[in-house]
Amino acid sequence: MTNIKTARLIFICFALPHSFEAALNCTSPSPEALNEALERNLFSKNQVRPVKRFSDTLNVTIGITLVGILGVDEKAQSLTTFIWQFLEWDIAGLNWDEEECGTKKVSVLREKVWIPDIHIAEFMDEDKSPKAPYVYLLNTGHVYDSRPIRVVSSCRLGIYTFPFDVQNCTLTFESYLHIASDITMIQGATAANILKESRKVIQTNGEWELADIKVAPSTLVLDEETFSEIAYYIILRRRPILYVVNLLVPSCFLLTLDMFSFLLPLQSVDRCSFKMTLILGYQVFLLIMNDLLPVTGEIIPIINVFFSISLALMVASLLETIFISNIQSSSSQYSMAPNWLSVFVLRYLAVLVCIPPKKKSNRITVSLHPPAKGMTKLLFILFCFSKELQGKSDKTSSVETPQDPALDELRKLRNDLTAIRLQMERRLEGTKNSKEWYMIGIVIDRLLFGMYIIFVSVSCITILCIWLVSKSYVK
Repeated sequence: MTNIKTARLIFICFALPHSFEAALNCTSPSPEALNEALERNLFSKNQVRPVKRFSDTLNVTIGITLVGILGVDEKAQSLTTFIWQFLEWDIAGLNWDEEECGTKKVSVLREKVWIPDIHIAEFMDEDKSPKAPYVYLLNTGHVYDSRPIRVVSSCRLGIYTFPFDVQNCTLTFESYLHIASDITMIQGATAANILKESRKVIQTNGEWELADIKVAPSTLVLDEETFSEIAYYIILRRRPILYVVNLLVPSCFLLTLDMFSFLLPLQSVDRCSFKMTLILGYQVFLLIMNDLLPVTGEIIPIINVFFSISLALMVASLLETIFISNIQSSSSQYSMAPNWLSVFVLRYLAVLVCIPPKKKSNRITVSLHPPAKGMTKLLFILFCFSKELQGKSDKTSSVETPQDPALDELRKLRNDLTAIRLQMERRLEGTKNSKEWYMIGIVIDRLLFGMYIIFVSVSCITILCIWLVSKSYVK
């Protein structure tokens, strides 16, 4: 009896480990025999997690390959991509002999086996990708699930540096129901391998290019429950050449043309009409290209600020041209410029724009171009005649004589000469005022021209720096 009990104990010790294996017994190495064995031992148990005990954790290995970048919607803040999703897990206790059943792996219907409820947390729309009805089942109990997914995911897009922007969108894979103690997500391929494989098979070659892919396992705590998840960071870079050619280059051309219009002489060219034509052309250009600019209610792209400042400078240059034209045509009718304005503009701003104020000289300037001989004789005769007329009027004022018509005419002529002299004095004073206003206009014109040069230079340097930073993104 003792020997029999000992033999039974030895048999039980050897049989217990193998009883958990639940090896399939195939009557023949044929598909029918393997299918019958799977029906008996696997397909009827696809309602619960394939673990030995409920306390066991099922490890699900995940991997993806980015196949296409279908679109980025700045207004809806969404990213549309096409990926291949790979899931792998083990069915506890399932195995079969390759020679006995005739194959190492077999494809089975997805509905026949238990599938983990892995989903993408950022999903925003229905998956319209082709359905994959089968999964691979290996003789070791390993399940390999591969299927395509069209992902419309939410993504916080930053368009401040448009069209040189780089976007970082996240795809977070997690179980919808099972907590971390039930299902644990495990990273499959490394980020470098995923990026390499994605660039190899990617199908789209549109506005966006794949810059980098990063992977970070993490956990989500929700209602005191912990969920295992893996986040894939899809980093995209916009190809800016379309917007540079269609937006920035024409705008810079119009802005440069308006800047160099300051070199046109106001005396011989109607600069106002020229600038008005440029403003209208620039406005039409912005209306036509409005569809190319991204629209969001949160952030204004820096390129929109550039366009607005460019239009504001064009309008300011037109107003300044109208001001200078008015000074040149009717400044003689103005009163003297305020002292504070003359000091601020002619003494400080003039030095700032490289127009130094003229120093007063004590030397007497002799004109090398004397007036014409006829004008000199006329002035001399009028001077002598006015003196003689003044002497006669003094004599007649003391002695009463009958009125002489010639004397009345001479008095009228004297009054006319006095009026001419007063008018000439006023004209000389008006010429001084007009020169002062004219110099104020010249200084303002030079100041706006310098602002144009500074703005265009700073804008070009900023655009180039942003472009170089986006191009030098560390992969």
